[in-house]
Amino acid sequence: MVRAVLMAALVALSAPSALAQAAEENRLQLEGIAAIVNDQPISYSDVRQRARLLLLTLGRDQPSVELIQQITGQALEQLIDERLQLDRVAEFEVVVEPQEIDAEMTNMAAESGIGADGLRQQLVAAGVNPVSLEEQIRADLAWNRLMSGLFGSRIRVSDNQVEDHLDRLRTASKKTQFRVGEIFLYAPDAETRAEALQAAGSIVEQLKQGADFRVAAQRISSAPTAATGGDMGWVTAEDLSPALSEAVLAASVPSLLPPIEVESGVYILSVTAKREPSQPTTKVDLKRLVTTDSKEATLTEAISRIKTCADVQSVANSKSELRAQDLDDIDVVELGEEGRQLVLATQVGSPTEIFAIGNGLAVMYVCRRQDGAEALPSKEDMKSSIKARELNMISERELRNSRRDATIIYR
Repeated sequence: MVRAVLMAALVALSAPSALAQAAEENRLQLEGIAAIVNDQPISYSDVRQRARLLLLTLGRDQPSVELIQQITGQALEQLIDERLQLDRVAEFEVVVEPQEIDAEMTNMAAESGIGADGLRQQLVAAGVNPVSLEEQIRADLAWNRLMSGLFGSRIRVSDNQVEDHLDRLRTASKKTQFRVGEIFLYAPDAETRAEALQAAGSIVEQLKQGADFRVAAQRISSAPTAATGGDMGWVTAEDLSPALSEAVLAASVPSLLPPIEVESGVYILSVTAKREPSQPTTKVDLKRLVTTDSKEATLTEAISRIKTCADVQSVANSKSELRAQDLDDIDVVELGEEGRQLVLATQVGSPTEIFAIGNGLAVMYVCRRQDGAEALPSKEDMKSSIKARELNMISERELRNSRRDATIIYR
């Protein structure tokens, strides 16, 4: 019942005139309570705003009924998790300052070159209250800070663990590997799987039309990799379940695969690169400089003041229209064909040609290049990765425990 009511609520967001009367008849119900979490209500209005945000992520103006069903359920579950996270956070008086939320929104908007205020304006224009995104960011930042504070210092990663992981990667490097991204729609029974399968088809169409896979994964996917934009890293066929392995092996590279149904839900996979056994690679350290005003003159003026890689950040700090980002120890294959060609055509210490990124413009400085490098992360990166993975597992466990102990009433 709650799924049907929520779906009706979202349909009413952009109902054409023919549906206006039905929308009005449902108005009182739509403005009611979707769920109660530990005596705190989540309204249908909350759900509609979050669902709109998720649909905006996909660039979906005319969503199918199946996509609405999937998104509304996802929106409600996200809001429930956030309430539980904020309840736990309140016990420890963890505070997230407004400027931290602004900084996170700026990072989200950096590739589009619109800034935090521009992102808010974009949301309002699309009929989304920016508060929905702000509250999501607040919950994420506070929860991650709490988990890191409570458990981060307890996680010990030994040199033996690091070597064991590197040995497994060395073994894997002797096999064909694929760079895979995933979006997983959790659907544990036949009815919800049918809905998820149709919703996944709509999502694939939006991704083909230019929706950002990483952002979609962060907002929609139920897999643990959602935190990293769905990135599974380099995997072999043996690392994947049979259904996923078969699809990846048959895929051309790069490609976005059709939805894959499994017992617990539906996967959408993106295969972005492939490397053969023992294939040497080129690794680089980059500094990416982005202009948020989309003016080439802003970048060319900045480039004229940058003499070495060490100058990039200070020049970026000198103008509000500029953003700098470090990309260290990157395999050039991960940059995509266009990015790879730009970087390989550039001398160390020099900037690439200016290129488009989202709605803005950018340039990359090549600060280090290592040809014939072993396609393995450094020991420090591996240690950080292991620690992050263990902390993520603890975080998921703590959230499951909070759900188990909570009183959640679906209306």
